[in-house]
Amino acid sequence: MYIDIYYIILIVPTLLLSIWSQIKVKSTFASYSQKINSRGITGAQAAAYLLRVNNINDVRIERVSGSLTDHYDPSSKVLRLSESVYGKTSIAAVGVAAHETGHAIQHAVGYGPLVLRSTLVPVANIGSSAGPVLALLGIIFSWNFLLNLGILLFGCAVLFYLVTLPVEFNASSRAVAILGKTGVMSPQELSGVKKVLSAAALTYVASALTAVANLLRLILISRDRRN
Repeated sequence: MYIDIYYIILIVPTLLLSIWSQIKVKSTFASYSQKINSRGITGAQAAAYLLRVNNINDVRIERVSGSLTDHYDPSSKVLRLSESVYGKTSIAAVGVAAHETGHAIQHAVGYGPLVLRSTLVPVANIGSSAGPVLALLGIIFSWNFLLNLGILLFGCAVLFYLVTLPVEFNASSRAVAILGKTGVMSPQELSGVKKVLSAAALTYVASALTAVANLLRLILISRDRRN
């Protein structure tokens, strides 16, 4: 019976990390969702204020369904906040809203890694779905060209995950700095914001490690098949 040792060594640990990071971010967000910020402002109000003080007047703020579905869409300049953030006055809500506002600020100032990530989106979407399939077909039928193409395409997707890390870390740094500078959050509340955003950052680290592990597994399998 064939045992994929590379899957056990490389993929399983990163999958476990991904599961743990998801549990961590949900529990941390839930904890600080129970704590109301001293100003009593909602996530949407905080985002609007932070955009205004940064002289960003062309970004819309919309409510989006779901939980932790918050994101900034640079193509349409829309900041979408989930139901657990948009109209909520918790420390967690303001922290997440500020993080997404950080992306809008990155877009406004032309932050390099964000520009690169946006450029990689089309090829990353193709690479993440088609890359592993093409590589697998290349391995099965011993077609080196197809195998190499699959690895190359999936490598582009992995690059997207890696570029995402500085984008997310920078957005969180901007969020914490601007919340403190403007006085929207007290030092004690900022401590809670940092915990929420740090837990969220862990999910991006786990995703990047999983992508790298999958790419390395494909490369090692292809090497073994050629030897």
